[in-house]
Amino acid sequence: MTSSSPGEAGDRRGRNRSEAGRAGEDAAAAFLEAEGWRIAARNFRWRGGEIDIAATREGVIAFVEVKAWASLGPDQLELAIGSAKRRKIIETAKLFLSRYREYSSCSVRFDVILVRAGEVRQRYRSAFTGEL
Repeated sequence: MTSSSPGEAGDRRGRNRSEAGRAGEDAAAAFLEAEGWRIAARNFRWRGGEIDIAATREGVIAFVEVKAWASLGPDQLELAIGSAKRRKIIETAKLFLSRYREYSSCSVRFDVILVRAGEVRQRYRSAFTGEL
């Protein structure tokens, strides 16, 4: 019988969450591409904020938050994107747009995609709004 220290167990859980998140983002990106979206960026990080996916289509840029959790239902997933998280996404989107000026003429929206077991289960277009 082998045992692991609490740190090792936490590291494994962190890796599993990270792998699940990456797989969820892969599924969401494939879903968007199948709808004709072009992935402009993935995992854009700036000053503590992150945009999971930035995608463009027909003059629109969508900043997409992907939630991939195995054990929780859509109701709990929706609650995971509270006001502080939304503010951070909006601020990071502002920084993205200031850095990548080629998207400055695009209409902006914020979508949320829920992924479970590697499949997109729900998509919320314009899930929230923000002053840009």
